[in-house]
Amino acid sequence: MSYPPPRYEGDTGEVSAVFRAHTQPADLSYGGRDIHYLATGQTTQGAYGLYRWDFGPGESGPGPHFHKTISESFFVLRGTIRLYDGRDWREGREGDFLHVPPGGVHGFRNVVGEPASMLLLFTPGAPREEYFETLAELAAGRELGEAEAAAFFLRHDNYEP
Repeated sequence: MSYPPPRYEGDTGEVSAVFRAHTQPADLSYGGRDIHYLATGQTTQGAYGLYRWDFGPGESGPGPHFHKTISESFFVLRGTIRLYDGRDWREGREGDFLHVPPGGVHGFRNVVGEPASMLLLFTPGAPREEYFETLAELAAGRELGEAEAAAFFLRHDNYEP
């Protein structure tokens, strides 16, 4: 394996870093969850998307599913998060990591009854923000018809095994 082709052709570098303070409020909050858009596919020029997902004490999180176009990785920052690796639900604790390549069945849930937090990394960077925001609308009572729901999940590369 070798390095990919250059994406920057300059000789002196540039000032282009983006800093986000840990005190910045969540970009999206619903149902006891806070989602922080740390680095979106748009800000990383499609390279990846990185999000911090803070769970409240209530049970929440998606069941088993897979993606055809993106990989997804999980890094537990605090608390206990149940992670599905395609075979078993595992108790993910601080410092635990799960990587899921495209096509890998996975899921995650907070079921312990305590707050928890994790990082989610998608590669390449996909527009997950609209997916998360629609989930918040659904949690607030918005309803999707069967065809609309199927189109929504297809548009966001979410498939049931």
